Amino acid sequence: MHARVFEAEFNTVIVGVHVEKIRCYILMITRQLNSKTLHWISNQLSINLRRFHSSKHAHQQLDNNPHRNALPINRLMVSAITAKHPFEALEIFRKHLQFGFLNDIDEVTLAIALKACTGDQTPGRQIHGFAITSGFVSYISVSNSLMSMYCKSGQFDKALCIFNNLNNPDIVSWNTILSGFEKSDDALSFALRMNLIGVVFDAVTYSTALSFCLDHEGFLFGLQLHSLIVKFGLDSEVYVGNALITMYSRWGRLAEARRVFDEMPNKDSVSWNAILSGYTQDGDYGVEAILALIEMMRKGLRLDHVSFTSAASACGHEKNLELGKQIHGVSIKMGYGTHVSVGNVLMSTYSKCEVTGDANKVFRRMHDRNVISWTTMISMNREDAVSLFKEMRLDGVCPNDVTFIGLIHAISIGNLVKEGRMIHGLCIKTNFLSEPSVCNCLITMYARFESMQDSEKVFDELSCREIISWNALISGYAQNGLSLAAVQAFFGVIKESKPNAYTFGSVLNAVGAAEDISLKHGQRCHSHIIKVGLDSDPIVGSALLDMYGKRGSIFESQRVFDETQEKSEFAWTAIISALARHGDYESVMNQFKEMENKGVRPDSITFLSVLTVCGRNGMIHKGRQLFDSMLKDYHIEPSPDHYSCMVDMLGRVGRLEEAEELVGQIPGGPGLSVLQSLLGACRIHGNVEMGERIADALMKIEPAGSGSYVLMSNLYAEKGDWEMVAKLRKGMKSKGLRKEVGFSWADVGDIDGLHGFSSGDNTHPRSEEIYRMAECLGSEMKYLNSKRERAIAL
Repeated sequence: MHARVFEAEFNTVIVGVHVEKIRCYILMITRQLNSKTLHWISNQLSINLRRFHSSKHAHQQLDNNPHRNALPINRLMVSAITAKHPFEALEIFRKHLQFGFLNDIDEVTLAIALKACTGDQTPGRQIHGFAITSGFVSYISVSNSLMSMYCKSGQFDKALCIFNNLNNPDIVSWNTILSGFEKSDDALSFALRMNLIGVVFDAVTYSTALSFCLDHEGFLFGLQLHSLIVKFGLDSEVYVGNALITMYSRWGRLAEARRVFDEMPNKDSVSWNAILSGYTQDGDYGVEAILALIEMMRKGLRLDHVSFTSAASACGHEKNLELGKQIHGVSIKMGYGTHVSVGNVLMSTYSKCEVTGDANKVFRRMHDRNVISWTTMISMNREDAVSLFKEMRLDGVCPNDVTFIGLIHAISIGNLVKEGRMIHGLCIKTNFLSEPSVCNCLITMYARFESMQDSEKVFDELSCREIISWNALISGYAQNGLSLAAVQAFFGVIKESKPNAYTFGSVLNAVGAAEDISLKHGQRCHSHIIKVGLDSDPIVGSALLDMYGKRGSIFESQRVFDETQEKSEFAWTAIISALARHGDYESVMNQFKEMENKGVRPDSITFLSVLTVCGRNGMIHKGRQLFDSMLKDYHIEPSPDHYSCMVDMLGRVGRLEEAEELVGQIPGGPGLSVLQSLLGACRIHGNVEMGERIADALMKIEPAGSGSYVLMSNLYAEKGDWEMVAKLRKGMKSKGLRKEVGFSWADVGDIDGLHGFSSGDNTHPRSEEIYRMAECLGSEMKYLNSKRERAIAL
């Protein structure tokens, strides 16, 4: 639009036109036009100047002008900037000063020279000094250019100082300062000040202010700006419309963004890219983004790297590999196949579609790889993460915090202890331990290495402990069976920070798995959950259900489940697992049926609980039916644990041949738990021959385990084969194996912990009371058992 206006004006240059008007046009160009337009104006200026010199009257006008030599230097400098050679423009300016051609320099020359500084304050300060000594600083155009230079070089305070000394700042002055703010609150306060003192906003003001509407209050401010834009008729301006689309997209208001887009009378490539990026950022509008790209191509608009990155990202969200490949092909055809940002997104897209081979090919064909390229490769190729990291450093690319997070995660999964410690040392050396996210990953890494002392050390050295850091530590304690330490860390969270759903989930998991701490700790956590209002959170609710179920408080589990408003798949699985632990077959099957009626699909854990309760209650037919339905109806591949449940189920009722046949069908071969279950069944039903085969297999898998020896010894003892019993015991003694002592815990409500005891143990200070109570309970059990047998006989 600007180009057409200037073309019309230049074509009407006649003999009576003053050179001052031409100089004014150059000033406007330096303020408003991009490099492409500058190139056009430079050519047009050359054409019209030739026409100008062909006129005698025009020649007289130039002779009478005291700044007759300013036009050539300005034209040369504009040409250099247009050709993206700003240093040549500065060199032209320097030579004219050096040779004393002061008549060749005017305020436009200084404005162009300051533009050529491109944010470099060293030549900018020198030009500033010359502007003061020469008096050109009094021109508003020079002051505006100085403010722009200082803003771009990060010296905003100097720009603000110049602005405060202006007597009559124009709209360019106000807009320059507005664009220089770093904090959005300060920028919006300045915009408000502009409005209050009566500064009339233009399109640049609105588009700049909208770019600062980042937080919730800023978004509300942006809505008010939108109403003013409509009121003053600036909604037809392309730049303003683009800024509005970006603002609405940033806040996930895609309907409003699309409405602004559709109502724009004129759209440029930035408009299309803005709506494309908006669809991609949200993540749920992948189809809309792809359709927008297709529409963009149908209209004949030229795609750029922003278009391709948005479209490829949308394909990644939708996991549409075929369309992603087509977009990749178009990007290569249009010369963007090796563009760094396009390549990075294509790698991510192929990775999400689980085609890492193609992602690696994209990476290897990229000419310029930045930190994002390398970080994506490290995150995708966990097995080669360390070697890729070394290659990255040799390539001269410096890692960032995201690189270290991906690298540490890969090292943790691979259990690479030595490499993990080396990377920890590098993080110390490069000062990346100041990044909380990196420290949190190190805490998790050492927890996976079962080195909680190192996790604690990293945690203790944190200058600021975020809730994520506490969660990583508590989760590490829980994973390593340090339940009491996890509970103590939780109490530390309450004092220093505010626990969230993941904090409660980790500590409740620790309490549920603990054998040596009281349920009172879990009840205290429950009270804190209610206090902070997280009792309705699905993650917390499921963790509570699981904790109470594991600790035997089925009543509390059922109450938590009933009070849960939105019952997730995890909640249903948790209550079914809790009921299954108590062997309540009827309740388990009722809940399972209701779960299916509610449209909630069971997962592998749900089936594991249901199969377990079927086995314990001898429901072979129902168990077999459910096992077969896993793959047939729910497309869930049975795991070794599911096979173990079926083997246990068949073994309990003496169908040992079927159980052994099923063992042979387990993908990857039978595991320890399956064989132990079958050996236990052989002992119960006295099948020595099969027991010997299973025991041999067990001893090969776990030669240092005493379980198989003990089970076979018991089997031989029940058959009266004392010779084999003695042989097995002698074998255990020669290998240094000892039978593990059974241990029981009693929770009497003490906050300090549970009371533990074993058979024949007299070390407990209240052992006499324990034995009397155990004898009492045994007598009561015998009485109830005999009563039940008499009832059955009758």
